[in-house]
Amino acid sequence: MLMKKLVNKLHRSKFLGTIFPTLDYCLRKEILGCESALDLGCGPSSPLQYCKNIKYSVGVEAFQPYLEESKRKKIHTEYIEKKIEEVDFPENRFDAVILIEVLEHLPEKEGYAVLEKAKKWSRKKIIVSTPNGYLFQRELDNNQMQKHLSGWDTEKMRQMGFECRGLAGLKCLRREVQDNTMGDDLTTTIKYRPRMLWFAAATLSQIITYQLPNRAFELFCVKKIKKFRP
Repeated sequence: MLMKKLVNKLHRSKFLGTIFPTLDYCLRKEILGCESALDLGCGPSSPLQYCKNIKYSVGVEAFQPYLEESKRKKIHTEYIEKKIEEVDFPENRFDAVILIEVLEHLPEKEGYAVLEKAKKWSRKKIIVSTPNGYLFQRELDNNQMQKHLSGWDTEKMRQMGFECRGLAGLKCLRREVQDNTMGDDLTTTIKYRPRMLWFAAATLSQIITYQLPNRAFELFCVKKIKKFRP
């Protein structure tokens, strides 16, 4: 338990993030210049909590235990307990719309539809993190919505105008989530034992995979919104 807490703390270090780019580091960097955000499928512990420049945010989450945990942490200004396919907002409502580990839980057709709506709702950016390609995942945390229903790779994302970076190190060192952790164990996707040793290896490989997203376990994708303003 103590080791996991140390790993989480190091993972969120701003200094180490500049050397071994992490999701938290990349999100903080990309969301600078934004003051409002829509967090679709926010989960129990969204990394948006570390983006101190965000003054107003809405978290959308359909699984009540995740929603309650996020509320307990006071991550968002407002919450909506709905599936992300069911929500709607006015055009240009938020500076940024983020989907952190969400797309893969939707059928592909619904994923494309949600991204199209996100483009309407966002003034500046859409930010997505997702496994690189299809990754099998079963139900976790007694949540049927944790199953993976689609896969997204650099080709698909770039065709939609996203810039892609690689996260979580080499894809060959990881596998699907193994444990019910409410997202708190960063080593649970490590394929080999001892986990901490191979987690360190995956972290070191992140120096390479950040620039070579096709080889990475996860993708971090950003689409800048360009809208005509008369």
